[in-house]
Amino acid sequence: MWIPIASLVARLALAAVWLVSGALKVADPTQTAVAVRAYQLLPEELVRPVANTLPFFEIGLGLLLVIGLAVRATASVSAVLLLVLIGVIISVWARGLSIDCGCFGGGGAADVDGWDYAMEILRDVGFLALAIWLTVFPRSPFALGLGSRANLAVRPQRVLAE
Repeated sequence: MWIPIASLVARLALAAVWLVSGALKVADPTQTAVAVRAYQLLPEELVRPVANTLPFFEIGLGLLLVIGLAVRATASVSAVLLLVLIGVIISVWARGLSIDCGCFGGGGAADVDGWDYAMEILRDVGFLALAIWLTVFPRSPFALGLGSRANLAVRPQRVLAE
């Protein structure tokens, strides 16, 4: 009985992460491009397409999780995206760059150190744990998807005749 409730909490928490992250990036597309460019991983011609697409992709993931459609698939895609984001933060840290990740708006050159990168990675590992939980236990209350909806009906107890 507690697993569907935990899945509901995980679903809504991960949805909030994607919705807030995506909305903050959509609100400032120029800063999002600055953040993507600061990672120094993409050729310049891909910076704008990634900066313009990623926020809407995040919002899409958040909306799917809020309404509870294709929760397992959405959680799996979320896990992959989070692994990529963790990887790029590790890459920046390993290359000695000093940038704000831009994960929740902002981004670009910043005065950060290893502790800041470690905290960002730990935060994303927490989000990754939510995604993994939902991949394993996708069923929760108030989900619209048939494969995502939890059945919380109480089973009748057998009455033993004495």
